[in-house]
Amino acid sequence: MARELTIGQLSARSGVSQSALRFYERKGLIAAERSHGNQRRYPRVTLRRVALVQAGKTAGIPLERIRAALDELPADRPPTKRDWERLSRRWRAELDERITTLEGIRDRLTGCIGCGCLSLRRCGLLNPGDEAAERGPGAHYLIRSR
Repeated sequence: MARELTIGQLSARSGVSQSALRFYERKGLIAAERSHGNQRRYPRVTLRRVALVQAGKTAGIPLERIRAALDELPADRPPTKRDWERLSRRWRAELDERITTLEGIRDRLTGCIGCGCLSLRRCGLLNPGDEAAERGPGAHYLIRSR
């Protein structure tokens, strides 16, 4: 098996479009060497790095945080299960907070039909006396307090 992959091979194996791979490269998430003909050549370990980027993206982790995590991985070998566990532990608190917020939105969304979320004076259920106005603008009742 070849030690390096072309961008087409990496795209086919990872399921990520070539344009997305070029974007990832510009953002420092993956790196390629250039052939004598100036074509990109990716080390095989890039497959696992792309998979980690996709997992982080799916979880809603910002690309900058994904890049910082990938910067800590060795460039000469695929990330191991232990590497992934270390990276994912860092993202867990952020994911837990996002889950809590989404649950708050889900639980209140159908019941309030938006009447308390933007500090309207008429909501006797969630915002009697326009108490939300004291918190300033925004959807205070759709986000659980931390």
